[in-house]
Amino acid sequence: MTTRATPAAAKLLVDCLIEQGCERIFTVPGESFLQALDALGQQDQIDLVTCRQEGGVAMMACADGAMTQRPGVAFVTRGPGATNASIGVHVAMQDSQPMILFVGDVDSEMRDREGFQEVDFASFFGPIAKWAARIDSADRIPEYVARAYATAVSGRPGPVVLALPEDMLSRDTASKPRPRVDAPAQAPCPDAMQAMMALIADAASPVAIVGGAGWDPKAREHFQLFAERLGIPVATAFRRQDAISPSSRVYAGNLGYGPNPKLVERVKNADLVIAVGARLGEATTDGYTVPPLVAEDRKLIHIHPDPDELNSVYPADLAICAGMAEFAESAALWDDGDTIDFDAGAQAHAEWEAWATAHPADHALDMGQCVQFMRDTLPADTIICNGAGNFAGWWHRYWRYEGFPTQLAPTCGAMGFGVPAAVAAALRHPERTVVAVAGDGDFLMNGQELATAVQHGANLLVIVVDNSAYGTIRMHQEREFPGEERISGTRLANPDFAALASAFGGWSASATTTAEFKDALVAAESRSGLRLIHCKIEIEQLAASGATVSGLRDR
Repeated sequence: MTTRATPAAAKLLVDCLIEQGCERIFTVPGESFLQALDALGQQDQIDLVTCRQEGGVAMMACADGAMTQRPGVAFVTRGPGATNASIGVHVAMQDSQPMILFVGDVDSEMRDREGFQEVDFASFFGPIAKWAARIDSADRIPEYVARAYATAVSGRPGPVVLALPEDMLSRDTASKPRPRVDAPAQAPCPDAMQAMMALIADAASPVAIVGGAGWDPKAREHFQLFAERLGIPVATAFRRQDAISPSSRVYAGNLGYGPNPKLVERVKNADLVIAVGARLGEATTDGYTVPPLVAEDRKLIHIHPDPDELNSVYPADLAICAGMAEFAESAALWDDGDTIDFDAGAQAHAEWEAWATAHPADHALDMGQCVQFMRDTLPADTIICNGAGNFAGWWHRYWRYEGFPTQLAPTCGAMGFGVPAAVAAALRHPERTVVAVAGDGDFLMNGQELATAVQHGANLLVIVVDNSAYGTIRMHQEREFPGEERISGTRLANPDFAALASAFGGWSASATTTAEFKDALVAAESRSGLRLIHCKIEIEQLAASGATVSGLRDR
């Protein structure tokens, strides 16, 4: 058989990714991009992670982008592959995470005939991505790849989708990769900083809400210094709980679903809200009520890297378009001679400490006590990954997200995120402990990615909380349509999750009591590779826990 050389266009595509700093690609292989697969097989700078379903592929790429602040990269095939991957694009968009999805496309001569698995990807992905396009010319591959990186990391980070016609990948080209693209530096205006400090000085009860687009360790460190110096209470946006250290003396807790009622009242009654990086979306603000959308006696300072987000929903009294790291550093170093000192930060932190301390409950398997035991057993920088459902409420309330990043969770409420995110985290940070927490319904959305974890040697722990129901939706049913006879469509018949993990080649245990969970966690901690603990709880525990999370997904 004659050996065929890797097509120049496909090799150029891979070279462009290497030039941009791509280290890992997640994929389910497809015939529409065989040339790219061949080119990836001829190099050793990019790790190719073969997955089991394109939804898992895209969620892994989204999680990878969240950890690195560089685009997570995914390759899928046309039609079914692309539509399966669309959930990850949606998550990346709503979570403001940089990601690039490459989709193998039909041959150019087949286009617009409804060819095999043909989809108009620009139209399909346009509404849920920052940019969606097709590379028709091999010579322009460097241009499109560089623009994709620039778009994904600039302003509000987000996903880009590029379609790759099959014949285009086979063409000759003499083009060369473009240099690495980084997000532009966005320092805040000194006059705006002066105006911000004046508003803070005039406030009686300010509160900050942090996290979101472009937040990184530098922004976290510097804004924490700024808030502690002034004593301003700092709340985190929904599922952005690692945006400030929970041990900070001004950390006030998290907003979103199931927050501390005292924090809710504090934000509602604040006369100044300082939103840094947060979009102030529906989940964070409880339907645009925390804080109120408009209030005569409240002012809003909104800092965000994308001008299109400022004044788009919440009217800002002071809008500052700046990068998070640059803004936070400027704030930490700002010194105009004025002394501003609020005591509310310490008060808010004490309220959160009381709220976030688990007390024993009358359940055989007390999940609040289980999370407390996890905190006592696992490293402080453990990365917690979860999808959507009531089960996540225990970790949101009782876990301390001490490092950064330590929370990978979809703000858009997508089920099935936890396991793929944990695989990505375990590969990205093999030196750290990674835990996926999932409900029974949530787990079976992408639980097959346990095979990916085993194949690629990922070291992770999975905790499945099994109540044999779509618990969040059942909770809504019980509120809206009381009565056992009104329960509809939310009961589940589940497999033995421990046996399933064993079948994938992992270690597993089951727990029906708190003591059994503690024993299982200690045993799991002494092992490596894939480990799973199957926790069986009563459905009533979710509704009674006080840590419930509602409204995450309307199934």
